[in-house]
Amino acid sequence: MTGTGTLLVAVAKNPILPELKEVFWFLIAFAILFVVMWKKALPGVRKAMNERSEKIRDNLEEAEQVRNEAQDVLKQYKRQLADARDESNRIIEEARETAENLRRDMMQRAEAQVAELRERSREEIKAAQERATSELQSRVGTMAIELAEKVVEQSLNRDANLRLIERYIEQVGSRG
Repeated sequence: MTGTGTLLVAVAKNPILPELKEVFWFLIAFAILFVVMWKKALPGVRKAMNERSEKIRDNLEEAEQVRNEAQDVLKQYKRQLADARDESNRIIEEARETAENLRRDMMQRAEAQVAELRERSREEIKAAQERATSELQSRVGTMAIELAEKVVEQSLNRDANLRLIERYIEQVGSRG
């Protein structure tokens, strides 16, 4: 320190802060670079961004269309499945009705055949009874004639006639 009393203080530079002329040249370079980028690069970037946005929009629309088509196909499949179920239920019901009609028809035929067999059996039994009755009448008539012949041949004696009838009955009984 000198005698004049002035103090010289050395101001230390801040290592973080740039000098003013560096800031000036930086701002000029940045402005030039900004203008060049604005004129040259920004339109390309905007174009690329617009193309990308358009492509994404198209992809979204296509995805929506595919989703709608898939929903339509699903609805159509469900409708066809329901139609197939309805058709199978209808076929099953028709088969049940056909089986029931067939069973009913077979039962009616069987009942008709049984009734016909019963009627034929009755007619055969009646015919057999009529033949037996006719044969019995014929035999009784023949026996009556034979008995009358025997009675006429013999005398009209009551005791003799009874013996004759008993003998004839024994003879007929031994034939049959």
